[in-house]
Amino acid sequence: MSQKVLLNATEINIALNRLACQLIENHDDFSNTVLIGLQPRGVFLAERLKTLLEEEYDIENIKLGYLDITFYRDDFRRSNKPLEANKTSIIFIVEDKRVVFIDDVLFTGRSIRSALTAIQSFGRPLEIELLTLIDRRFSRHLPIQPDYRGRQVDAIDGEKVRVSWKENDGEDAVYLVKN
Repeated sequence: MSQKVLLNATEINIALNRLACQLIENHDDFSNTVLIGLQPRGVFLAERLKTLLEEEYDIENIKLGYLDITFYRDDFRRSNKPLEANKTSIIFIVEDKRVVFIDDVLFTGRSIRSALTAIQSFGRPLEIELLTLIDRRFSRHLPIQPDYRGRQVDAIDGEKVRVSWKENDGEDAVYLVKN
């Protein structure tokens, strides 16, 4: 198994700042916007963006929630091993809010489809956007595209994109892993 670095820590930081600026352009003061990190890996990206928006761009009162989609997936009964659900934490109203789903890698689109179903349990958003650090554009099974992307990657079958976060993995990096 070999791996190639797609983004190092500096490049991730540049992408995060660009994504934060794009969010500010479209959401101004975030008074009608909520950020939803998709469990498990989108949470790290969502937390980083929230911190960046607050500390570097002086945006206050950003609402951040976490959404677990485990039992909304269309393939959750296909696994031989028991699934472990993550925590959903949405302590605000999403009704008539602009929701930004945040995930680390957009691959087939199935996770986003599941998130669209899951968020309905919390109300009817005004609109939903998608922010992803990595967009694997040629791997889609569903017609889902990100509104904000850090980097577009063309990975072929047998290649996997792995995002490492300092908080969880000890480093910030994005790798293309070949089996």
